[in-house]
Amino acid sequence: MDFDAPYIVYALVAGSAILAFEAFYLLFFSAGSYRNKINRRLRLMDDTPDRESILVQLRRERGLTSSGLYSLPVLSLNRLVLQSGLTMGLTRFLLLCGAVSVALFVAAWWYREDVAEAAMVAAGSCVLLPYVALCAMRSRRHKKFGAYFPDALDIIVRSLRAGHPVPVAIQMVAREMPDPVGTEFGIVADEITYGADLEGAMRNLYFRVGQEDLPLFVTAVAIQATTGGKLSEILQNLSAVIRLRFKMRRKVKALAAEGRFSAILLSSVPIVLFIILRTIAPDFYTSVWHVAFTKYALGAAGAWMLAGNYVMYRMVSFKI
Repeated sequence: MDFDAPYIVYALVAGSAILAFEAFYLLFFSAGSYRNKINRRLRLMDDTPDRESILVQLRRERGLTSSGLYSLPVLSLNRLVLQSGLTMGLTRFLLLCGAVSVALFVAAWWYREDVAEAAMVAAGSCVLLPYVALCAMRSRRHKKFGAYFPDALDIIVRSLRAGHPVPVAIQMVAREMPDPVGTEFGIVADEITYGADLEGAMRNLYFRVGQEDLPLFVTAVAIQATTGGKLSEILQNLSAVIRLRFKMRRKVKALAAEGRFSAILLSSVPIVLFIILRTIAPDFYTSVWHVAFTKYALGAAGAWMLAGNYVMYRMVSFKI
């Protein structure tokens, strides 16, 4: 193969420029970039060094008052907002859901040309969309917290063995771990700094996160604070147990993948076939589409499909 020498030189010059820019970036900006990306609390501290104002801001973003109390009258809703890790603020989140509901109203009105049906779609989305979104955010946050939590325990164990007290070990987790673990332990460190006792700050951590592995950690720290004991050994064993549970969950998820795929396939095939028929033969359902019984039949089929999906979900869902 023949290569032109000028193009080879151009390619080498471009590669050298890219490598030089990357070396310059890593040399002068890597530390600051790492600090900005490690977790949200450290990123806020770069702009506002006052830790107390950052603590108040993080609390208000999560649906709490400046003193750490629930701000919403409905306790279950406030706990859901708190454990979802919402950072944009509840008001902005509700406005975003309202905008999506308006878009769904316009889409349903344009497709069905019926204001009543479009209003029903918008009302249903206004009620269900925020709840579903918050539940999904909480579930994803719990999984992420559970994946990083053993590493946080290892940092605390190493810090305790080096002779540091528990609050200092918690501050090390806040500096070294990404979200959500880093920010949550940072809030614990700030609460202890501004007057909260260790046990109360730990219990606030569990209320904010709600992850199922946290009660063991909170109980171990509370017992050690009142009666004493080798907390480093307890947390090391706890870290090993959490890792084994996490490994078992992944194994069960892999074994149950066939059942989940069967549920997805059986649910998607009728919908895909309906869309294909409506695309290639729009008049295929013309004779029965406007019959009242058709809507009842489709509703019953959809309800039966949901019931079957729920049964299959319960068959492949295991509590570990």
